Amino acid sequence: MLLCIVLKFRSFLRSANRSDAKTESQPDVDVWEILRNAPPSEYEKIAFQYGITDLRGLLKRLKRIKKEEKKSTSFIKRLDPAYQVDKGQKIKLMVELANPDDEVKWLKNGQEIQVSGRYIFEALGNKRVLTINHCSLVDDAAYQCVVGDEKSFTELFVREPPILITHPLEDHVVMVGERVEFELEVSEEGAAVKWEKDGVELTREEAFKYRFKKDGKKHYLIINESNKDDNGHYKAQTSGGESVAELIVQEKKLEVYQSIADLTVKARDQAVFKCEVSDENVKGIWLKNGKEMIPNERIKISHIGRIHKLTIDDVTPEDEADYSFVPEGFAYNLSAHLKFLEIKIDFVPRQEPPKIHLDCRGQTPDTVIVVAGNKLRLDVPISGDPVPTVIWQKVSKNKDMVVKNDRSAAPTDTIGEWSNDNKLLADSEGRVHVEMLEDHCAFTIEGAEKEDEGVYRVTVKNPAGEDTADITVKVIDVPDPPEAPQISNVGEDNCTVQWQPPKYDGGQPVLGYILERKKKKSYRWMRLNFDLLNDLSYEAKRMIEGVVYEMRVYAVNSVGMSRPSPASEPFMPIAPPSEPTHFTVEDISDTSVTLKWRPPERVGAAGLDGYNIEYCKEGSTDWIPALHGPTERTTALIKDLVTGEKLHFRVTAINLAGTSQPAITKEPITIQEILQRPKIWMPRNLRQTLMKKVGDTINIVIPFQGKPRPKVIWTKDGQPLDSKEVAVRNSTTDTILFIRKAERHHSGTYEVEVQIENMSDKVAITMQIMDKPGPPQNVKIVDVWGFNAALEWKPPQDDGNGQITGYTVQKADKKTMEWYTVFDHYRRTNCVVSDLIMGNEYYFRIFSENLCGLSENAATTKNSAYIKKPGTDYKRPSYKQHDFSEVPKFTHPLPDRSVIAGYNATLSCAVRGSPKPKIFWFKNRMDLSGDAKYRMFSKHGVLTLEIRKPSPFDAGLYTCKAVNECGEAEIECRLDVRVPQ
Repeated sequence: MLLCIVLKFRSFLRSANRSDAKTESQPDVDVWEILRNAPPSEYEKIAFQYGITDLRGLLKRLKRIKKEEKKSTSFIKRLDPAYQVDKGQKIKLMVELANPDDEVKWLKNGQEIQVSGRYIFEALGNKRVLTINHCSLVDDAAYQCVVGDEKSFTELFVREPPILITHPLEDHVVMVGERVEFELEVSEEGAAVKWEKDGVELTREEAFKYRFKKDGKKHYLIINESNKDDNGHYKAQTSGGESVAELIVQEKKLEVYQSIADLTVKARDQAVFKCEVSDENVKGIWLKNGKEMIPNERIKISHIGRIHKLTIDDVTPEDEADYSFVPEGFAYNLSAHLKFLEIKIDFVPRQEPPKIHLDCRGQTPDTVIVVAGNKLRLDVPISGDPVPTVIWQKVSKNKDMVVKNDRSAAPTDTIGEWSNDNKLLADSEGRVHVEMLEDHCAFTIEGAEKEDEGVYRVTVKNPAGEDTADITVKVIDVPDPPEAPQISNVGEDNCTVQWQPPKYDGGQPVLGYILERKKKKSYRWMRLNFDLLNDLSYEAKRMIEGVVYEMRVYAVNSVGMSRPSPASEPFMPIAPPSEPTHFTVEDISDTSVTLKWRPPERVGAAGLDGYNIEYCKEGSTDWIPALHGPTERTTALIKDLVTGEKLHFRVTAINLAGTSQPAITKEPITIQEILQRPKIWMPRNLRQTLMKKVGDTINIVIPFQGKPRPKVIWTKDGQPLDSKEVAVRNSTTDTILFIRKAERHHSGTYEVEVQIENMSDKVAITMQIMDKPGPPQNVKIVDVWGFNAALEWKPPQDDGNGQITGYTVQKADKKTMEWYTVFDHYRRTNCVVSDLIMGNEYYFRIFSENLCGLSENAATTKNSAYIKKPGTDYKRPSYKQHDFSEVPKFTHPLPDRSVIAGYNATLSCAVRGSPKPKIFWFKNRMDLSGDAKYRMFSKHGVLTLEIRKPSPFDAGLYTCKAVNECGEAEIECRLDVRVPQ
């Protein structure tokens, strides 16, 4: 393998919008193997997934790595072809030298590395280590270890940690033409983020449509003017996670929750036109008879949230007109008419009984409708002389609440007194007011509430008589919020939402409902419908499988929209798996069926819990469970079936979302054993003699077929097998012969026979168990002449139960008795050993050999062969060995030097001595070996002392001393350090 890069990474999984982080250890991954086996089109995707920032440089540099390195004389162990380290961690690069005295240089991109806090050099015996602390992207480079003319090359790749998503995307619902801004926050600044829409990557080339923006750790995808084509799911993906959000673009549509109503107002009263629309950002204008109204001291226009108001104080006859509200940008015109009430009362003679002038009298009371929170004002025209006393009563089952105003009793309006044990209709806050004018009386309640609803009775009295009228007041309001909706029928990207009507409809029929949803960890609610829903259920779609959602609902009547209901229980859209594939019948017997299948093509986010298997009889529709509960396997054996029945089988996959569609057998299956002739499938390697060594484990597998299950019989050389020596295991499809430790007596011919009734099949297997042979016999020296010796021998008595394949002949000098091989794999039983040395005496030995190897022992010649010398014997003179020891001696002086401060300086000399002397350097007689300021080199007798950036303090007397076991020598020089002017 060219690249030994091991990546350990964390998977970052978010439940809901992947916001719940969970890290776990993952298997080691060899990125170079993945890149080497992947097509070039997948390189960028792999680089993004595993955090490779410089893919092009990685591939370019890897091409320079040689597949095979030449043998080195300087390196025992070279650098690995490549290293990888996580950003911020440390890495050690190590080589092993052949000579521990060799000098080593470390290079980075061709430049020598100097010792610093981040780069540390270590020498451990013949090992040299470069340690790089706190690795950054600057350290991603090519490194070399140089020893003399040889170099060891490697690449260091610095991998950035996975980029995690700290704040996920939010869903958006906008109108056509509005600006959309998706915001994502990640764990590192300057991180790479890939944007996708419905699985298609968004690139910079689409800048006319999408705009990408970075601000520190925040990344933005901006759509300036959205349209219907922008609907979809948008995904932001980093090397450590992903986040998905949905964008819904709706056509601009404005709903009117409350329209303006006609008003009938008396002189000097206040007229209030109010309407409520669905968008609180919509502005508008008020028109009077088609002309825009300008606010002044008497006319006031207000816009608070969704509510628009037009208020006219001190109404005059000139204010009677048609009023309209026109929302800006929408083709709406909300109109109403203001009618000025002018009461004319004819002259009434004195002592006229009081009379109430209303259109409806008697048993059918007038009905006045008021919206909760608005002012309730009841104006009743009356007449009578003298001026009558007015009593207001709210009719209830138990008691009446009374307000009395007697104009004759005081010049100002006053609250009356108790009457008939009835409670005054006045509260502590002074909401209720009674007013008596010249020709009518008025009853006012500020901020009408639901409790103010009921029948109000007005009674007028004077000495001439009395009159009574009932007015029904109905207070309407927005509905109460419905209860939390219920979620059912959860699918892959949809669900059914059901709810109940609100307990109180606000006094007006509920016109419909509005549904909203949000992700569980989000705060943004997204509206699902713009047209009111009339039903009490809705099928929500376009959700993301595996994300947790919540739902809530609003009720709407003619007054407006209720407060939201409580959120539903959180739920996750998941889909049941698809049907299992390749469902087939593998085997049938008289009482059982074996079925097999493959997992579904689509499993879904809920995973797979198991499979259900059922069967039914032909012609029936009742499916019967075949197993007790689901099974996790993809095969099943159905037992205890009735022989001869015809059955259909089906299998379904199960997960948390439910059950898949069934996979059903095409034809009914008859429960009946199918007779199949026995047949042995002889493996190819067993068709010839099976040769094994003594002590080997033998495991012979013989597959066969046949139904019903055949009978298997093993024999050896015509005799039954000994169960103590040989084990046999049989299954429905094969038989196994097993010998734990082979012996020579296991050799022979084995026969296996399979029988079904009167049919059978038989095969034979020849097995030969071999051992090492014995030594040859009768090894002797036949003749000796010149520099040659002739040998003969006989084959071994024990061939080890295998053919002798050859012999190994060895010779040994009588002086040393060290054996050297002359011939190996020699096939004859005689040979001539040549090239023997004159005057030496030799012994010979021979090993026999078969397929198991050489014999344990050798046969050795009893006699020796002496190679005689012709002529006179020559006596070799003896010489005294020369002593090469030498006292150390300096062959080149150490001259005095004058150097400039701040520039590296060197002192050099040469020394000779045997054995190689040990070198010491001194300054002013102080040992310099432990001082990091000085570096000492020794190469082929040339001694160098390097002084790094000397200062005037470094001037003085320097001494070099050479010492070996024969003596010592030393040499001195003076160093002057000059400071430049």
